[in-house]
Amino acid sequence: MTTPNHDPESEAGAAPAPSGDAGLTHVRADGSAHMVDVSQKDVTSRLAEAEAVLRTTAEVTAMLTDDALPKGDALATARIAGIMGAKRTSELVPLCHPLDISSVTVDLAVDDPQPGAVRLTARVKTTSRTGVEMEALTAVSVAALTLYDMIKGVDRTAEITDQRVVHKSGGRSGEWSRHA
Repeated sequence: MTTPNHDPESEAGAAPAPSGDAGLTHVRADGSAHMVDVSQKDVTSRLAEAEAVLRTTAEVTAMLTDDALPKGDALATARIAGIMGAKRTSELVPLCHPLDISSVTVDLAVDDPQPGAVRLTARVKTTSRTGVEMEALTAVSVAALTLYDMIKGVDRTAEITDQRVVHKSGGRSGEWSRHA
């Protein structure tokens, strides 16, 4: 018999764990991972924003703003890499659903939150049955990794920190903001 929450994979032995705060949605009671069935969810507009900080030196951020790095325009390259990363999330993160992404923006603010730092932010939108938090995190991660790659020749001590989702909206859980 098929129920609205029927998971054909659970017939192999274990029912899926409960969703929400009661358990992990991608892990069955027996501990095995599975892709969540989102077919019964409503299609809604969804948005997620994520951020990260690349910490380097004031000399390197000056090189970034002057487009004086040996590898070229690191900010533009990181922005494009982040957009590409968001679009490939389901290929990189095993249990993510492939999504029809409506838009991706990646911004890089030099000397924010302090001199010698670059704040990277990614904003991803879709109209789908599941959220885009992972796509926003992937975008900001790939952008930060690309930026690191482009500056490592002049600063091997640079580090990527503070990677996190800062806002999401849409879907059953509605709106959430880290800074609210």
